[in-house]
Amino acid sequence: MDRRFFIKNSGIALAGFGMAAAAPDVLQRIVSASVNGTAPRRKTLVVVFQRGAVDGLSMVPPFGDGNYSSARRNLAVPKPGAEGGAVDLDGFFGLHPSMSALAPLWKDRALAVVHSAGSPDNTRSHFDAQDYMEAGTPGVKSTRDGWMNRLLQNHVDKDATPFRAVAMTQQVPRSLVGRYPTVAMTNLQTFAIRAGSYTNSVSGGFEDLWRQESEGRLGETGKETFEAIEFLKKSDPGRYTPGNGARYPAGPFGESMRQIAQLIKAGVGLETAFTDTPGLNWDTHANQANGNGSRGQLANLLRNYGEALGAFAKDLGPKVMEDVLVVTMSEFGRTVRENGSRGTDHGHGNAMLLFGGGVNGGKVYGNWKGLSSSALYEGRDLAVTTDFRDVLSEVSTGFLGARDGTGIFPGYKGGGRLGLFG
Repeated sequence: MDRRFFIKNSGIALAGFGMAAAAPDVLQRIVSASVNGTAPRRKTLVVVFQRGAVDGLSMVPPFGDGNYSSARRNLAVPKPGAEGGAVDLDGFFGLHPSMSALAPLWKDRALAVVHSAGSPDNTRSHFDAQDYMEAGTPGVKSTRDGWMNRLLQNHVDKDATPFRAVAMTQQVPRSLVGRYPTVAMTNLQTFAIRAGSYTNSVSGGFEDLWRQESEGRLGETGKETFEAIEFLKKSDPGRYTPGNGARYPAGPFGESMRQIAQLIKAGVGLETAFTDTPGLNWDTHANQANGNGSRGQLANLLRNYGEALGAFAKDLGPKVMEDVLVVTMSEFGRTVRENGSRGTDHGHGNAMLLFGGGVNGGKVYGNWKGLSSSALYEGRDLAVTTDFRDVLSEVSTGFLGARDGTGIFPGYKGGGRLGLFG
């Protein structure tokens, strides 16, 4: 990988796209706007990918299905009212008790659940399933860009800034790969590109690359991009204090959500944000629970997860959350029946969460076929009755105002409208 390729594809060298000129003024708002909520209103989509295949039947347990507890004698989340019982949603579905931080959102009808959702492709490979979902083309390996990047290309934003699309990840995730320039970072305080993270053929950091190219292809816009990076590094974003008494849990996922909230409130032009859940391993093949489904390994993971999402919503507050939508997804679910190691294996259908952004909350969406043996996919898994593209297409059009959801998902013919918005 030569210098020019690195500069074009590193995720921060935006000068080649003609967008760097506004960067210093935009980044100045991180300090000037801070947490006072004075930034202009802009809709922002935040996608959270739970890599490792979270157990949706524990995250949103169907306690009203008689087959649930019999299939999971050691793992089933108890019914509401019992010790360690689920948070009741609608008398049939509940939230895992460790995710009680999201209960106020449900009560305010700001949280929606889509159950039995997932990819129509039947792979149980983590890598393939994640690739298919992030590309938005189930079963097709040749797709070069991600669905979120195509969403950005779907409409032109004349006021776009270099921070229109940000991923709180080490590198640009598959969802955001494509022609539209995006930024990847893990820490606002140390935001910089170090070439060694991408290739051993380039020594030094972004600064060295800029200096070598500044009199060539990059010119003055390259200099402004460099100055923008330097400003962000020196602006001490660590001074940020969450609003409304919100407290993010310790760990990288909580930190990612905190920094996304900070960027939104700073008014840097953020429209799409992506994070996965670093430090949270959802691949619970063994010892998923301890005693019952409300305690143990998965319960601890869901507690950190729920508290981070809950703190994010509290930090921004109801008014800002009217323009912010959080969508969660995972590559596939877990088996309905527990295995011999008191865990669950790779499954099929799962649950997606949506909150904020004017979503029609307080409802569990999807066609629930049940957990009887005859209703299970291949006799073992929760069936997928809602294509994840149905959800994301409706998010793209109903929330962000994209022209046509099918154009964002090549080969997608469109499904039944869920009615998540409007």
